[in-house]
Amino acid sequence: MSEIKINLPATSFPMKANLPTKEPEILKFWEQINLYEELRSNSKDREKFILHDGPPYANGHIHIGTALNKILKDIVVRFNQMTGKDAPYVPGWDCHGLPIEWKVEEEYKKKGKNKDTVPVNEFRKECREFATSWIEIQKKEFNRLGVNGDWKNYYTTMSKSSEAQITREISKFIINGGLYRGFKPVLWSVVESTALADAEVEYYDHTSNTIYSKFLIKSGPEKFLNCNVVIWTTTPWTIPCNRALAFNNKINYSIIKINNNEKIIIAEKLIDKVLADCAITKYEIIESFSGSELKNIVCNHPFKDIGYTFDVPMLDANFVNLEQGTGIVHCAPSHGPDDYYLCLNNNIQAFDTIDDKGHYTKNIIKFSGTHIFKADGVIINELTNLSRLLGKGKLKHSYPHSWRSKAPLVHRATP
Repeated sequence: MSEIKINLPATSFPMKANLPTKEPEILKFWEQINLYEELRSNSKDREKFILHDGPPYANGHIHIGTALNKILKDIVVRFNQMTGKDAPYVPGWDCHGLPIEWKVEEEYKKKGKNKDTVPVNEFRKECREFATSWIEIQKKEFNRLGVNGDWKNYYTTMSKSSEAQITREISKFIINGGLYRGFKPVLWSVVESTALADAEVEYYDHTSNTIYSKFLIKSGPEKFLNCNVVIWTTTPWTIPCNRALAFNNKINYSIIKINNNEKIIIAEKLIDKVLADCAITKYEIIESFSGSELKNIVCNHPFKDIGYTFDVPMLDANFVNLEQGTGIVHCAPSHGPDDYYLCLNNNIQAFDTIDDKGHYTKNIIKFSGTHIFKADGVIINELTNLSRLLGKGKLKHSYPHSWRSKAPLVHRATP
């Protein structure tokens, strides 16, 4: 019987990783040898690799999103360092904006404190202190992940030097004439009294009131006189803010006689849907025609009899489609991007319709002071009283909400 020997490699590595113990030891070793400073010293005069890192908010513990973000960037920086470049990484924190303010306001609510009674300088001071406390916590958490960077010399957007530099850069735009004051719709939270960025918006199912409203034609070709252009909207509260109607010249429309010889205009392909929604069973199609014939038609506002005496022109727009509604879109330039740009291109200006908290301004005749979230019923009643309502209903659909308050958002034109 032969004797067989097996030569196995020897290693000083332990059989168990024992990471809870080993990881802190590795981090301590990196700190003792000043790893980051050593890398900078040894990489002097090499080609630079600079990662432009969007900083996290200093408003709470890191989570899976911030951790993944930092780890992936750390991998990229390390890779470039290990392939012969000088790849410094200076971490930073975003200390401005709603995420931090909202957290401070939550603390106020717990203490029964009203933010509106707090002087603005005191509020900013508390926001600064709140951000500073979380910077220290997040710094330790990122360090624990093993992210290699200049943690002793991090930057913050709230540092005086950063704020001064931002002011200097904006001033350059002003001096060069590249900055102007405009007025356009943005997503707005009436609960938080502020605009929100797209990244701060979440979508949830929401049930909206829907209406079909009639706009009487004031001027145009003879065959259209005494006809009502019908629109459909999920935001009845924007009717007082209407300044135009949009049609599509590629869509065919029809004049339909309903009820007591009343004539309405809607898209030919949507006749069955609209009339069913409005519980109209007896009707007669008088004529069908190309959307191009609606050009230069002017309508009255549904609230003409209560002071809304301005003209409502019909404007050609390619965003009008046959997916929902009547094939004609009511345009409130202060409350929708499409509406805004269409009206702007036709010299119709957006105007101040609601305040920060969602109340109609004095520009909205008869309804000034009414909150828009309570206005649908008021508007529907007024349309009914003026015989301007053709139908109403409900629609459950995906709708933008604030990621903080979870409240529904609206488009609001602001400077």
